[in-house]
Amino acid sequence: MDPILAMRTFVRVVESGNFTRAAESLRLPKGTVTKQIQSLEERVQSKLLNRTTRRVSVTPDGAAYYERVARLLGEFDELESSMTNAQASPKGVLRIDVGSSTAQLLIIPRLKEFCDQYPEIQVDLGVTDRPVDLLSENVDCVIRVGQLRDQSLVARRIGMLPFVTVAAPDYIRRYGVPGHPSDLEKRHHAVAFFSQRSRGQHSMQFKKDGEEVEVTVPYRVAVNEANAHFRSVLEGFGISQCVTFQAAPHLDKGELVEVLPEWTRDPLPIYVVYPPNRHLSPKVRAFVDWAAELFSQHPHLQAR
Repeated sequence: MDPILAMRTFVRVVESGNFTRAAESLRLPKGTVTKQIQSLEERVQSKLLNRTTRRVSVTPDGAAYYERVARLLGEFDELESSMTNAQASPKGVLRIDVGSSTAQLLIIPRLKEFCDQYPEIQVDLGVTDRPVDLLSENVDCVIRVGQLRDQSLVARRIGMLPFVTVAAPDYIRRYGVPGHPSDLEKRHHAVAFFSQRSRGQHSMQFKKDGEEVEVTVPYRVAVNEANAHFRSVLEGFGISQCVTFQAAPHLDKGELVEVLPEWTRDPLPIYVVYPPNRHLSPKVRAFVDWAAELFSQHPHLQAR
């Protein structure tokens, strides 16, 4: 038994929560993963995992073993990187997850530059607006907007995301121009964006001269994906607060109209996030640095 492979397999099973996902992420047959864990338990003479037909849980001995092994593997990977040319030539499969509008408008149009710069990195780009569990889904890093929930992750802020309140010209012709945020609740419709986790509708927030207003506007259409949300605004279903980098070209063309321009809302921070035990991975470091540079070049992503 290869002890390093067995330890990596054990860590992957713990982080993913079952043998099937661990096998998929390691690109090994499920039977091989099972045998690796069995051999490891025989070697350390302790039961590390409790198995049922539905789930895998860690025993007290397994939890203690995981903490030390995860740290040991991190130090081992750091040692290998320092002794090879991996920093100069990062390689391997890089699993990234980004939001749909970020992928379509920012990452994919420039991704060829990253691939040309690092030809030995194979990019697996997940595109979703739902929260991703980096450990259980074996994702190396994500780009996410807003305050972070999981404080155990490592995060680097790479930009700020400003918003603009907009509507289609046809909508304005039908419903008029609101003079105050409170008008939105009385005689207007929103294109609502609802949480994939709670299905609750996100409210609109406004600030002006020290006054702060938060309103939940009635809607006829609500979506939970950024591109579909923006398309619904363009089609005239209602008013919404959209990210400036997505709305700006359509404002220039007259396909959208800015509403309540004297009212603003606070921009949200943009982070690239990754698990702490992968912070020295050359491929992750390469992408983090590239993404930070990419976002720093965009005029609508550096609001303060």
